[in-house]
Amino acid sequence: MKVALLGCGVVGSQVIRLMREQAGDLTARIGAPLELAGVAVRRLGRKREVDVDPELLTTDAEALVTRADVDIVVEVIGGIEPARSLIVAALSKGKSVVTANKALLAEDGATLHEAARTGGGDLYFEASVAGAIPLLRPLRESLAGDHVNRVLGIVNGTTNYILDKMDSSGASFNDALEEAQALGYAEADPTADVEGFDAAAKAAILAGLAFHSRVTAEQVHREGITEITATDVASAKAMGYVIKLLAICARSDDGQSVGVRVHPAMIPRTHPLAGVREAYNAVFVEAESAGQLMFYGAGAGGAPTASAVLGDMVAVARNRLTGARGPEESTYASLSVHPMGETVTRCHVALDVADKPGVLARVAEEFARHDVSIQTVRQEGHGDDAQLVLVTHRASDAALTATMDALRKLDIVRAVAGVMRVEGDGQA
Repeated sequence: MKVALLGCGVVGSQVIRLMREQAGDLTARIGAPLELAGVAVRRLGRKREVDVDPELLTTDAEALVTRADVDIVVEVIGGIEPARSLIVAALSKGKSVVTANKALLAEDGATLHEAARTGGGDLYFEASVAGAIPLLRPLRESLAGDHVNRVLGIVNGTTNYILDKMDSSGASFNDALEEAQALGYAEADPTADVEGFDAAAKAAILAGLAFHSRVTAEQVHREGITEITATDVASAKAMGYVIKLLAICARSDDGQSVGVRVHPAMIPRTHPLAGVREAYNAVFVEAESAGQLMFYGAGAGGAPTASAVLGDMVAVARNRLTGARGPEESTYASLSVHPMGETVTRCHVALDVADKPGVLARVAEEFARHDVSIQTVRQEGHGDDAQLVLVTHRASDAALTATMDALRKLDIVRAVAGVMRVEGDGQA
């Protein structure tokens, strides 16, 4: 089985290392050896983490992926182009493709799946979400006989590390980000992570698999963590909560649509996701028959991601040897993605208010006027420091937003000091 590798960076170099170190075991598991046919790189003379025979290196990626003797193409260069064109070219020639490209799958997965269907090869992408954690194949295959209702999880290690450090040490967002960058958990430009783009792409892929419907990153409601302050984290901690950036994919109550969103949320410290520390990932899957399943592990890094890539390589190589094919894209349900305003959530709200009689009654009146009921309320401070802290029952996001807009107009409310969605069971 001849393999063309696109990219020899952090992940690509680890793929080569594992192919070498585990060559005997891989041959036994597949029934044929994996042989590196070529490695496409941008610059030939660059120093790499692993030694590669110079004769294998090429800057002509298209020629490599369309070579007649290549069986499997592994894409780990990332981005939209030229990755899309190269993958489509390979699939069109009947090659099987293994990719870790979450951004491309979330933006234009339909094109890739169609190319795989017409070309007759496999398209596997376990490494695109949650690194080494076996997650996509259970959704695509193990749970194919079940009815998945919800997927909830932490799918970005950078933001989880930052929020964990803010919670454990009281650090500010900027200080925690600098520490993450120093340790290599965050890029020099962390925008994709801290603004939620990375998690949104992964949420789109998870939702598509879980609900047998096409979902793109553009359809995912996205909020990042840049506005989270040390005060927010301390307030959540005092109430027995922790703040996490969550990817949430859920069927509507009538089952006719799905909501897909990424945003910071408070979860009780008793919730299993609350204990996910540092740069680790964890995902809950709730299915009708299987119940609650939790997948936990290293969500990023060269070796963990390469582990997922190798697993896919073994699967597609076995398929090619036996003349079989892996599962194609399943979109038969064609569920629509409903807007965030229709999503039912709970909220934690902090209001800076005037310290005088009747304030709570007027605030409660605004919540009632917008059909949002209050679960808990407490008053903190006095005088200029007076604050009301409320947690709502579940209501539509549109109703909660309208309530916040109305509260800002009240003369007794000096400021809406903080609004945070709440996930999971438990009392504030």
